[in-house]
Amino acid sequence: MKKIKITLFSVLILTLFGTSCEKTPHILFSVEDEMNFGKQFDDEIMANPSFTILSETQCPEAYNAINQFKNKLLATGKVNYADKFVWKVRIIRDDATVNAFAVPGGYLYFYTGLIKTLDNEAEFAGVMAHEMAHVARSHSINQLQKAYGIDLLLSLLLGNNKNQWVDLAAGLASGLLELQFSRSDENDADKYAVRYTYVTEWDARGVADFFAKMDTKTPTPVFLRTHPADKDRISRVNKEWNSLGGKQGEYFKERYNQFIRSLP
Repeated sequence: MKKIKITLFSVLILTLFGTSCEKTPHILFSVEDEMNFGKQFDDEIMANPSFTILSETQCPEAYNAINQFKNKLLATGKVNYADKFVWKVRIIRDDATVNAFAVPGGYLYFYTGLIKTLDNEAEFAGVMAHEMAHVARSHSINQLQKAYGIDLLLSLLLGNNKNQWVDLAAGLASGLLELQFSRSDENDADKYAVRYTYVTEWDARGVADFFAKMDTKTPTPVFLRTHPADKDRISRVNKEWNSLGGKQGEYFKERYNQFIRSLP
């Protein structure tokens, strides 16, 4: 695998001082390192036969729709690193899996099973905003540090340990069990999902509607297994929405159905 240069600041503790309260600090890795890490991660995901990634050539209408969600959220001015990270969206063809995930640097992955389970644009925008928050708020890179350790991540960024990259991609394919977020990270991502969507045309309670829908499904969707929920999650979303003013947005059910029909 091609070696990627590590910035000098990768071996220092970064942004622990003078960091805006709106940003989560990067403990040992620079923003550039996050982008490099995400690129390598994405390369392995694209090469892994367990993932069937739909291409934009195959599904131009679907990608046009999903990229509009992404662009509208990034245009809010609320998302950290909106003009820095790559913010690349991938659609995984797997109708049996209700899941979505993101890796550092702004790579976002959505299973067709999740897209087809949802009912309207507000729900999907809430899910995408939640995943964006995990990246923009540094949850993803911090969780990887906790799960695998600094030494391994530095080794991966240096281009070593190719087999470990394969293992990481395989872990994602088998259910993301290695990337479970803490309750505080989940609450933070929910809060910022509301903030991101509140200033758009969508109703910012869409993420709460999504969690309510997922909670009724048996067996439990992969998304809830890897994004731990508690009974107060929906009420916290509604509380954040109320604190912003309680503005009612749109749901766009028929427009969302067009998005679903554009998928294979």
